[in-house]
Amino acid sequence: MAASDREFYVGVDLGGTKILAGVFDAQLNLLATAKLSTKADRGVEAVVDRIARCVGDAVDECDLALKQVRGVGVGAPGAVDTASGRVIFAPNLPGWKDVPLKKELEERLDLPVFVGNDCNVCTLGTFDREYRCKPRHLVGIFIGTGIGGGLVINGELYEGHNLTAGEIGHMVIEVNGPKCGCGNRGCLEALASRTAIFRRIQNAVKDGQKTLLTDMLGDNLKDMRSGDLRKAIRKGDKFVQQVVEEAAEYAGIGVANLINILNPQIVVVGGGVIEALENEFMPTLIKTAKDHVMPGTMNGIEIEASKLGDHAGITGAAVLARRHVS
Repeated sequence: MAASDREFYVGVDLGGTKILAGVFDAQLNLLATAKLSTKADRGVEAVVDRIARCVGDAVDECDLALKQVRGVGVGAPGAVDTASGRVIFAPNLPGWKDVPLKKELEERLDLPVFVGNDCNVCTLGTFDREYRCKPRHLVGIFIGTGIGGGLVINGELYEGHNLTAGEIGHMVIEVNGPKCGCGNRGCLEALASRTAIFRRIQNAVKDGQKTLLTDMLGDNLKDMRSGDLRKAIRKGDKFVQQVVEEAAEYAGIGVANLINILNPQIVVVGGGVIEALENEFMPTLIKTAKDHVMPGTMNGIEIEASKLGDHAGITGAAVLARRHVS
């Protein structure tokens, strides 16, 4: 085995509810994963400990030792100073303000650690692994609990002046729309995220709307998942279909805005909602985007669903680590 074949990298996707770690070989083939709940309510130190533990669990799954890993990449939610590896602010992680995540993990793991914004990291993963770095201009949009994104301009990840570029979920689509978690009204995230879709369905059920979801899950719908929406639609639930299609229309308007502004070669759409509802969501998104771009603007531009699914974050984080240590 060549020396380069013995190189291993770990990618970590840090979320508000779960930590996912994956071990990759030199060619960035995924070898094993490990997952832990984040338990963010236990505080910063406890979460950092759990990240380190998750990395160790993933490495152990491959029968490797930590010393065989060349680097660890982490995608963290919120604003991240990539140069220092500090999480400036993570709204879904209580108490995470100016956290020196790189330093803390390097002390625990005795390995080089590199930290980036989670959606930037996901975009990097799709750009590098799905598109082999070929498009010069690419936009990534990730629709899940919220909506995030990343921008590749001239072949490089663009982070912006204050390191917050790519906050696609917070472009305002409807001025007097529902309030968003960021404090504004009518953000794309407040209209098209899984949270927005679930909230609309739950509110309608409280007002007497009939849906197959209540037969499947009970009247309060507290255990609802994206996959349940797919099942209901395929069983003929017109109400759920309408809610999902309206969310997809809003997402399509957001994509049209990005195409008009940035003119990328590729718009790649991923995240948990797309993974569960690609066939129900993407056709409406694509049609709406094409209906709202300036005439001629769509020439040569592709809008596609990501194939990386739930592994986009760990793949991008491994790409981040390999780029820094190679």
